[in-house]
Amino acid sequence: MSIIIAGPCQIESVEQGVKIATVCKAVCEKYGFDYYFKASFDKANRTSIHGERGMGLADGIDALSEVKRTVGVKTCTDFHDTWQIGYAQRENLLPDIIQIPAFLCRQTDLLVTAVKTGRIVNIKKGQFLAPWDVTGILSKTGNENVMITERGTSFGYNTLVVDYTGLEYMLNNYDIPIVFDGTHAVQKPGGQGSSSGGNRDHVPGLCRAASALGVSNYFLEVHEDPDNAPSDGPNMLWLADFENVLRDIRDYHYETRKSVGDYRELTNDLHDRGTPH
Repeated sequence: MSIIIAGPCQIESVEQGVKIATVCKAVCEKYGFDYYFKASFDKANRTSIHGERGMGLADGIDALSEVKRTVGVKTCTDFHDTWQIGYAQRENLLPDIIQIPAFLCRQTDLLVTAVKTGRIVNIKKGQFLAPWDVTGILSKTGNENVMITERGTSFGYNTLVVDYTGLEYMLNNYDIPIVFDGTHAVQKPGGQGSSSGGNRDHVPGLCRAASALGVSNYFLEVHEDPDNAPSDGPNMLWLADFENVLRDIRDYHYETRKSVGDYRELTNDLHDRGTPH
């Protein structure tokens, strides 16, 4: 089953998390996706020292666990250091997916510690890495219970671009799930001076293209009021638009597979009849 990892950039409260997780779970069940609620307890890599970082480790992990119990969902959150993973493990509060932020995707000790927990580890591919550089990451983690997420590649200053040839390379060359992050891919890092910018209007089109290419797993940040979110607002989807994006992902994946199958059936038939094509 294809995976959808979705939720707000930060966990702002249990109530907010329950509201978003409830909507996302229902939509994912409707369209046949395996859902994981995502939110960060600490945004440790904000553009400015004045950026809001979140609830913090102890309160944030507790809030995520409460959302999990209340809504009945699996969870995903970022970890920035080995001691944070150790804390969550000791408190029996590890999420179902441990996520490694893009800037830390080559941090050996963090990767090894995450994998040793036995949880699924979702590694955001750094904006500075080529698709074939993922081999170095996997040399530290192995392929079991590991996913790689594409979230755009640096393209000059304050801009990212999605390289679909790179996505196809990873789909064809790595025996692990490849995830497409449609919301961070439209981010403009540091684009507003003291914070990052972005354009959420491009998210649906990028996801449709990834689905047509053959990507099955997606990461999407959603918020009930992204224009007033404490972080990543410009690139987060409105919660009300989440269903439309998932419907497109499902439909484009199905229609592309159907079209390819029809084309192959036609060309095979022509070949059998000796008809040039």
